[in-house]
Amino acid sequence: MRTLVGLSDTSTIGRTWPIAEPDALSEIEGRAGSVPDMRKAFGPRQIWSAMKAAVLGRSPADRIRSIVPFYTLDGEIRLPDGRLLYAKGYTFNPLAYVSLPQRLIVVHPRDLNWAIRTAAPTDFILLAAGSAGDADPIGASERLGRPIFLLEERVKARLRLSVAPVIVAQQGQKLLLTEVDADRIAKGSRK
Repeated sequence: MRTLVGLSDTSTIGRTWPIAEPDALSEIEGRAGSVPDMRKAFGPRQIWSAMKAAVLGRSPADRIRSIVPFYTLDGEIRLPDGRLLYAKGYTFNPLAYVSLPQRLIVVHPRDLNWAIRTAAPTDFILLAAGSAGDADPIGASERLGRPIFLLEERVKARLRLSVAPVIVAQQGQKLLLTEVDADRIAKGSRK
């Protein structure tokens, strides 16, 4: 009986043929070289409409509040056979059916270091804009080596956010919003 020791000791069973397709990685690298420079094509990303963060005020104090994120259907949902499953106007709580597996930490760019220290590896960090609209999640992600996302207007409205920093976490069938005193964070970051 023969014992295989390393990869060089493998056997081929059956017929083999050379690979006919081009190498996938070579194809990707080749095509990546022909992608236009985004800055030249669309200008600096700070002016892209998709890079406009929702504006939030600064949290003046620590406060905890909760919301139930009810959702109302704006159209009916039918089964493939045409039977009505849910009528237009049906209202439900999505948290009764799914769980939010991570927290959302919403901050202004100046509070980003606090968010990084506070966030668990699975938490999502979302950048809000102040009055200057100064959020740059791509630059922050590149600088920090961690995904940073933009706070969109529809998320702001859905979560009824008005200030940042705020930590959003699921508690049962509601969302717990923990607003954190922005001045306390600013004083702590100067130490």
